[in-house]
Amino acid sequence: MAGRNVRNTRIASRAVRAAAAAACATLVLAACGSTKDSVSSGGGGTGKVGVILPLLTSPFWQSYNDYVPKMAKSEGVDALKTVNSNSDPSQQITDINNQLNQGVKGLVVAPLDSAAIAAGLDQAERKGVPVVAVDVAPEKGKVAMVVRANNVAYGEKACEYLGKQIPSGKVVQIMGDLASVNGRDRSEAFRTCVQKNYPKLKVLEIPAKWESDTAASKLDTLLNANPDIKGIYMQAGGVYLAPTLQTLK
Repeated sequence: MAGRNVRNTRIASRAVRAAAAAACATLVLAACGSTKDSVSSGGGGTGKVGVILPLLTSPFWQSYNDYVPKMAKSEGVDALKTVNSNSDPSQQITDINNQLNQGVKGLVVAPLDSAAIAAGLDQAERKGVPVVAVDVAPEKGKVAMVVRANNVAYGEKACEYLGKQIPSGKVVQIMGDLASVNGRDRSEAFRTCVQKNYPKLKVLEIPAKWESDTAASKLDTLLNANPDIKGIYMQAGGVYLAPTLQTLK
Protein backbone atom coordinates (compact mmCIF):
# COMPACT_ATOMS: atom_id res chain seq x y z
CA MET A 1 0.00 0.00 0.00
CA ALA A 2 1.30 3.48 -0.84
CA GLY A 3 3.15 5.29 1.92
CA ARG A 4 3.86 2.17 3.97
CA ASN A 5 7.50 1.20 4.00
CA VAL A 6 8.38 -2.45 4.52
CA ARG A 7 12.08 -3.21 4.41
CA ASN A 8 12.94 -6.42 2.58
CA THR A 9 16.66 -6.79 1.86
CA ARG A 10 17.18 -10.34 0.66
CA ILE A 11 16.00 -11.83 3.94
CA ALA A 12 16.02 -15.42 2.78
CA SER A 13 19.61 -15.39 1.49
CA ARG A 14 20.85 -13.68 4.63
CA ALA A 15 19.11 -16.30 6.73
CA VAL A 16 20.86 -19.06 4.81
CA ARG A 17 24.31 -17.48 5.17
CA ALA A 18 23.82 -16.70 8.85
CA ALA A 19 22.50 -20.15 9.59
CA ALA A 20 25.42 -21.83 7.83
CA ALA A 21 27.99 -19.82 9.77
CA ALA A 22 26.23 -20.34 13.08
CA ALA A 23 25.77 -24.06 12.52
CA CYS A 24 29.45 -24.54 11.76
CA ALA A 25 30.68 -22.47 14.71
CA THR A 26 28.41 -23.95 17.32
CA LEU A 27 28.94 -27.58 16.31
CA VAL A 28 32.71 -27.21 16.46
CA LEU A 29 32.61 -25.37 19.78
CA ALA A 30 30.34 -27.95 21.38
CA ALA A 31 32.52 -30.79 20.15
CA CYS A 32 35.75 -29.15 21.29
CA GLY A 33 34.29 -28.41 24.69
CA SER A 34 33.72 -32.10 25.29
CA THR A 35 37.04 -33.44 24.04
CA LYS A 36 38.90 -33.76 27.32
CA ASP A 37 36.13 -35.84 28.88
CA SER A 38 35.28 -38.06 25.95
CA VAL A 39 38.51 -39.10 24.25
CA SER A 40 39.33 -42.66 25.19
CA SER A 41 42.75 -44.24 25.34
CA GLY A 42 41.95 -46.32 22.30
CA GLY A 43 40.52 -43.72 19.97
CA GLY A 44 40.21 -40.08 19.09
CA GLY A 45 36.46 -39.52 18.88
CA THR A 46 34.91 -36.58 20.65
CA GLY A 47 31.52 -38.15 21.33
CA LYS A 48 28.13 -37.22 19.99
CA VAL A 49 26.79 -33.66 19.93
CA GLY A 50 23.09 -32.90 20.30
CA VAL A 51 21.45 -29.97 18.52
CA ILE A 52 18.14 -28.61 19.86
CA LEU A 53 16.35 -26.03 17.72
CA PRO A 54 13.52 -23.79 18.95
CA LEU A 55 11.26 -24.11 15.89
CA LEU A 56 11.29 -24.88 12.19
CA THR A 57 8.79 -22.31 10.95
CA SER A 58 11.28 -19.61 9.94
CA PRO A 59 13.75 -19.56 7.02
CA PHE A 60 16.65 -19.08 9.44
CA TRP A 61 15.96 -22.21 11.46
CA GLN A 62 15.01 -24.21 8.39
CA SER A 63 18.38 -23.33 6.88
CA TYR A 64 20.16 -24.01 10.16
CA ASN A 65 18.52 -27.43 10.32
CA ASP A 66 19.62 -28.19 6.76
CA TYR A 67 23.20 -27.14 7.42
CA VAL A 68 23.77 -29.08 10.65
CA PRO A 69 24.49 -32.47 9.00
CA LYS A 70 26.55 -30.83 6.24
CA MET A 71 28.70 -28.85 8.65
CA ALA A 72 28.99 -31.75 11.07
CA LYS A 73 30.36 -33.94 8.30
CA SER A 74 32.79 -31.31 7.01
CA GLU A 75 34.11 -30.58 10.52
CA GLY A 76 34.26 -34.20 11.64
CA VAL A 77 31.61 -33.78 14.33
CA ASP A 78 29.34 -36.70 15.22
CA ALA A 79 26.01 -34.85 15.51
CA LEU A 80 22.72 -36.50 16.35
CA LYS A 81 19.66 -35.66 14.28
CA THR A 82 18.40 -32.21 15.22
CA VAL A 83 15.50 -31.91 17.64
CA ASN A 84 12.68 -29.39 17.14
CA SER A 85 11.15 -28.01 20.36
CA ASN A 86 8.16 -26.59 18.43
CA SER A 87 8.16 -23.19 20.16
CA ASP A 88 7.50 -24.82 23.55
CA PRO A 89 9.94 -23.86 26.36
CA SER A 90 8.83 -26.79 28.52
CA GLN A 91 9.36 -29.20 25.64
CA GLN A 92 12.82 -27.76 25.16
CA ILE A 93 13.81 -28.74 28.71
CA THR A 94 12.50 -32.25 28.04
CA ASP A 95 14.49 -32.34 24.80
CA ILE A 96 17.67 -31.37 26.65
CA ASN A 97 17.14 -34.12 29.22
CA ASN A 98 16.46 -36.66 26.47
CA GLN A 99 19.70 -35.74 24.72
CA LEU A 100 21.65 -35.95 27.98
CA ASN A 101 20.16 -39.39 28.62
CA GLN A 102 21.44 -40.46 25.20
CA GLY A 103 24.94 -39.70 26.41
CA VAL A 104 25.81 -36.66 24.32
CA LYS A 105 29.15 -35.05 25.12
CA GLY A 106 28.15 -31.59 23.92
CA LEU A 107 24.94 -29.66 23.28
CA VAL A 108 23.94 -26.85 20.95
CA VAL A 109 20.76 -25.15 22.15
CA ALA A 110 18.81 -22.14 20.89
CA PRO A 111 16.83 -21.07 23.98
CA LEU A 112 13.15 -20.27 23.53
CA ASP A 113 12.86 -18.63 26.94
CA SER A 114 15.96 -16.89 28.28
CA ALA A 115 14.97 -17.55 31.90
CA ALA A 116 13.32 -20.98 31.69
CA ILE A 117 16.28 -22.52 29.84
CA ALA A 118 18.25 -22.46 33.11
CA ALA A 119 16.63 -25.73 34.22
CA GLY A 120 18.07 -27.54 31.21
CA LEU A 121 21.46 -25.86 31.53
CA ASP A 122 21.68 -26.93 35.16
CA GLN A 123 21.03 -30.54 34.16
CA ALA A 124 23.79 -30.36 31.55
CA GLU A 125 26.22 -28.85 34.05
CA ARG A 126 25.52 -31.62 36.56
CA LYS A 127 26.43 -34.18 33.90
CA GLY A 128 29.51 -32.27 32.82
CA VAL A 129 28.18 -31.61 29.32
CA PRO A 130 29.19 -28.25 27.79
CA VAL A 131 26.44 -26.22 26.13
CA VAL A 132 26.79 -23.66 23.36
CA ALA A 133 23.82 -21.29 23.21
CA VAL A 134 23.02 -20.01 19.74
CA ASP A 135 20.97 -16.97 18.72
CA VAL A 136 19.58 -16.29 22.21
CA ALA A 137 21.56 -15.74 25.42
CA PRO A 138 20.27 -17.35 28.62
CA GLU A 139 19.66 -15.10 31.61
CA LYS A 140 21.25 -17.64 33.95
CA GLY A 141 22.78 -21.08 33.82
CA LYS A 142 26.22 -22.15 32.64
CA VAL A 143 27.14 -22.15 28.96
CA ALA A 144 30.51 -22.62 27.30
CA MET A 145 29.79 -19.85 24.81
CA VAL A 146 26.99 -17.77 23.30
CA VAL A 147 26.90 -17.30 19.52
CA ARG A 148 24.45 -14.56 18.65
CA ALA A 149 23.98 -11.32 16.75
CA ASN A 150 23.89 -7.81 18.19
CA ASN A 151 20.14 -7.48 18.67
CA VAL A 152 20.38 -3.94 20.00
CA ALA A 153 21.94 -2.97 16.67
CA TYR A 154 19.04 -4.62 14.85
CA GLY A 155 16.57 -2.35 16.61
CA GLU A 156 18.69 0.75 16.18
CA LYS A 157 19.31 0.19 12.46
CA ALA A 158 15.60 -0.34 11.83
CA CYS A 159 14.85 2.87 13.71
CA GLU A 160 17.41 4.83 11.70
CA TYR A 161 16.09 3.52 8.40
CA LEU A 162 12.45 4.33 9.13
CA GLY A 163 13.38 7.63 10.75
CA LYS A 164 15.16 8.78 7.60
CA GLN A 165 12.32 7.65 5.33
CA ILE A 166 9.41 8.98 7.39
CA PRO A 167 9.60 12.52 8.88
CA SER A 168 6.57 12.06 11.11
CA GLY A 169 3.57 9.84 11.73
CA LYS A 170 2.81 6.35 12.98
CA VAL A 171 5.09 3.35 12.61
CA VAL A 172 4.55 -0.21 13.78
CA GLN A 173 7.00 -2.45 15.57
CA ILE A 174 6.09 -6.14 15.14
CA MET A 175 7.94 -7.59 18.09
CA GLY A 176 9.23 -11.06 18.79
CA ASP A 177 8.79 -13.06 21.97
CA LEU A 178 9.45 -10.82 24.95
CA ALA A 179 10.37 -13.90 27.00
CA SER A 180 13.46 -13.95 24.78
CA VAL A 181 16.30 -11.51 25.36
CA ASN A 182 16.44 -11.05 21.58
CA GLY A 183 12.85 -9.81 21.48
CA ARG A 184 13.43 -7.50 24.42
CA ASP A 185 16.70 -6.10 23.06
CA ARG A 186 15.28 -5.34 19.62
CA SER A 187 12.09 -3.82 21.03
CA GLU A 188 13.79 -1.58 23.56
CA ALA A 189 16.50 -0.48 21.14
CA PHE A 190 13.97 0.51 18.48
CA ARG A 191 11.72 2.26 20.99
CA THR A 192 14.56 4.18 22.64
CA CYS A 193 16.09 5.24 19.32
CA VAL A 194 12.77 6.60 18.04
CA GLN A 195 12.11 8.51 21.25
CA LYS A 196 15.60 10.02 21.23
CA ASN A 197 16.17 10.74 17.56
CA TYR A 198 12.77 10.86 15.85
CA PRO A 199 10.29 12.35 18.33
CA LYS A 200 7.75 13.07 15.59
CA LEU A 201 7.25 9.35 15.06
CA LYS A 202 4.69 7.46 17.13
CA VAL A 203 5.47 3.79 17.71
CA LEU A 204 2.60 1.28 17.78
CA GLU A 205 3.64 -2.15 19.02
CA ILE A 206 2.50 -5.69 18.27
CA PRO A 207 3.79 -8.49 20.54
CA ALA A 208 3.75 -11.40 18.07
CA LYS A 209 6.01 -14.00 19.76
CA TRP A 210 7.70 -14.90 16.44
CA GLU A 211 4.32 -16.26 15.23
CA SER A 212 3.27 -15.34 11.69
CA ASP A 213 -0.47 -15.81 12.28
CA THR A 214 -0.38 -13.63 15.38
CA ALA A 215 1.52 -10.93 13.51
CA ALA A 216 -0.96 -10.93 10.61
CA SER A 217 -4.06 -10.86 12.80
CA LYS A 218 -2.84 -8.10 15.09
CA LEU A 219 -1.46 -6.04 12.22
CA ASP A 220 -4.80 -6.23 10.41
CA THR A 221 -6.59 -4.98 13.54
CA LEU A 222 -4.07 -2.20 14.00
CA LEU A 223 -4.30 -1.07 10.37
CA ASN A 224 -8.08 -0.90 10.53
CA ALA A 225 -7.87 1.32 13.60
CA ASN A 226 -4.95 3.35 12.23
CA PRO A 227 -5.21 3.68 8.43
CA ASP A 228 -2.54 6.40 8.52
CA ILE A 229 0.30 4.02 9.51
CA LYS A 230 3.37 4.86 7.43
CA GLY A 231 6.00 2.25 8.27
CA ILE A 232 6.54 -1.20 9.74
CA TYR A 233 9.55 -2.71 11.48
CA MET A 234 9.48 -6.52 11.54
CA GLN A 235 11.78 -8.04 14.13
CA ALA A 236 11.81 -11.35 12.24
CA GLY A 237 11.58 -10.78 8.53
CA GLY A 238 11.66 -14.45 7.66
CA VAL A 239 8.60 -15.16 9.78
CA TYR A 240 6.72 -11.89 9.45
CA LEU A 241 7.40 -10.77 5.87
CA ALA A 242 4.86 -12.91 3.97
CA PRO A 243 1.92 -12.32 6.35
CA THR A 244 2.75 -8.61 6.54
CA LEU A 245 2.76 -8.19 2.77
CA GLN A 246 -0.46 -10.18 2.51
CA THR A 247 -2.12 -7.98 5.15
CA LEU A 248 -1.02 -4.83 3.34
CA LYS A 249 -2.68 -5.86 0.06
